[in-house]
Amino acid sequence: MSDQEGMRWTASGRVSGSPRRRAIAALVLVLAAALVLFRCGGSSVQVTDGREGSGGNPTVGLITKSYTNPFFVKMRDGAQQAAREQKVELLTATGRFDGDYASQVSAIENMVAAGARGILITPNDSKAIVPAIEQARDRGVLVIALDVPTDPESAVDALFSTDNFKAGILIGEYARAAMGDTPARIATMDVSSHITGGGLLRHNGFLVGFGALDVTVSETRQATPPSVVCSRDSKGDQAKGRTAMADCLRTDPDINLVYAVNEPAAFGARTALDAAGKADVMIVSIDGGCTGVRAVRDGKIAATSQQYPLKMAEQGVAAVVDYVKDGTKVSGYVDTGTTLIADDRQPGIPSEGVEYGLANCWG
Repeated sequence: MSDQEGMRWTASGRVSGSPRRRAIAALVLVLAAALVLFRCGGSSVQVTDGREGSGGNPTVGLITKSYTNPFFVKMRDGAQQAAREQKVELLTATGRFDGDYASQVSAIENMVAAGARGILITPNDSKAIVPAIEQARDRGVLVIALDVPTDPESAVDALFSTDNFKAGILIGEYARAAMGDTPARIATMDVSSHITGGGLLRHNGFLVGFGALDVTVSETRQATPPSVVCSRDSKGDQAKGRTAMADCLRTDPDINLVYAVNEPAAFGARTALDAAGKADVMIVSIDGGCTGVRAVRDGKIAATSQQYPLKMAEQGVAAVVDYVKDGTKVSGYVDTGTTLIADDRQPGIPSEGVEYGLANCWG
């Protein structure tokens, strides 16, 4: 007779039988409770790599916006690689979609309850996520924002990110040089009107680089100068980018330049433009994923600012390990780099070619 066959549950929920059988049943209860902990709320927290936390190694959490964007897939890959190297346990979670901060709040709570010493997060809502982050920090958890700053930025211990304002400036300068004296009629495929942080910085940075706007990195509002004839929320999604671009073309069929907050939005915009017989409209974007760099090579995107999500996650995990080992707490902003990638390189505009982009891309 197996141990499972020999166990009997009493009305009180206790187990009768041998001590060995009672021990097995207790273990089942513990595992069930753990499963409830990790599955509660709107998010799913998963142990994806690392070693046993009970062995004295720290637990690190990674919470991304979504898993549909290859940028966040590569970020998770970077965290997993660092977890293996640093011998830590890694918990991962994600919003159900870009903009879903409620699931991220649940993930923070679950990770704190699971004993995470540090949490890395790309906020889905830079303001709404702050109370949950503050509660985690009050419990002694090191919280680092990746890619997207919180609002205020001081809500986290540190930010590891692309300089999004600079990334926008780079593609704006390129677009201005490539268009020459042609008057611009610009459409912007933004992430979402209520998102601050990276989306705002990229949008305004692009317009500053293009010469259509004169603001600083501290500007808190999304600008719309006269040369921008249409702005739509793409949510950073390819299908929504296609819909947004089609709507912009109905608003102004003479659009000749498109800024896209990321490459999925750019691909959607390109599909809509091609369907409308406007393959000559220039698109510039930010990401630098392998698919995006190949799109630059193929002429579908004119230029992209390449960023490095794997580096963000690797450095974030290392920072948590340092904090656990000797109390060293990282603070402030850490620039993880950005490079303009273009095939038709413009004189006076610092950039690298497609070969460099493919050697350093992700996705």
